[in-house]
Amino acid sequence: MKNNEKMNYEEKELKAPSGWAVLFITIVLYLAAIAAVIFFSSNIVEGEFNGYDVGMIVGIVWLCVGWFPFIGLRVIKPNEALVLTLFGKYIGTLRNEGFYFVNVFSVPVTPKKQSGLSGAKNGIPHTKISLKAMTHDNHKQKINDQMGNPIEVGIVVVWRVQNTAKALFNVDDYEDFMSIQADSTLRDVVRCYPYDSTDSDEMSLRGSSQEVCEKLKETLQKRVDNAGLEIIEARITHLAYAPEIAAAMLQRQQATAIIEARQKIVDGAVGMVEMALNKLSESNVCELDEERKAQMVSNLLVVLCGNKDAQPIVNSGSIY
Repeated sequence: MKNNEKMNYEEKELKAPSGWAVLFITIVLYLAAIAAVIFFSSNIVEGEFNGYDVGMIVGIVWLCVGWFPFIGLRVIKPNEALVLTLFGKYIGTLRNEGFYFVNVFSVPVTPKKQSGLSGAKNGIPHTKISLKAMTHDNHKQKINDQMGNPIEVGIVVVWRVQNTAKALFNVDDYEDFMSIQADSTLRDVVRCYPYDSTDSDEMSLRGSSQEVCEKLKETLQKRVDNAGLEIIEARITHLAYAPEIAAAMLQRQQATAIIEARQKIVDGAVGMVEMALNKLSESNVCELDEERKAQMVSNLLVVLCGNKDAQPIVNSGSIY
């Protein structure tokens, strides 16, 4: 039970006093110590130890150690957090912006990476954690879809730190952890769907991108909960067949499109022929036997389903 508690830290809000009062009092005491040293030193009598000597000693000692409270002054900017430990024990997190005074012996925990902070970009160590929304781009990956076809997929994940204690103490590096989990989640989810589907009811990567993105977000959120991270959004930025099968898949798509188009043309042509025969029969324009009806159906289907315009032959004599 104790081991589980050590592996699952929960964030605690640190109640720290305002730093302005401590700053004001420290400065006033420092000025008072300077004045006391000057006053007592001017009244010291040689060869005699009295209260002036004690006062001067106290003033000098305070001048040497009076700056110590300044170490506990901390400034928190918007969307930043400071995680503090005291002699190796986690004591709390400062999340609200402002000027605070904390225990001078407390030590801030520095994350391994601070990509969301300006100080880290300039090469300056930064002890605060960014709570801003950050973007992770995993670039393109080659993955096999449900049908085994190699495809290239890229996603962008928008995330942020939600629980600072979990982010720093439950995982070694929460940014690397999130990156690795995003890559593995993408592979697991993509393998469950085909790239494309001719069935309108079947979900596919190309035709159901919104549903796939929701599945990515949900699965990734479960995997990074232990690291105290929140997944705001996961979007597919690149989706294509791998270059080695792209040409073959393009021909397949073209063939499928041609077949679907032909099916619609044939369905329409049969309906038109049926309507023409019914109109002729209802209007009593002419009487056609079964053989002539079959010939008429054949001619109409050739005209309606052909790729090129038909060249009719006009018979000026009897139809028989």
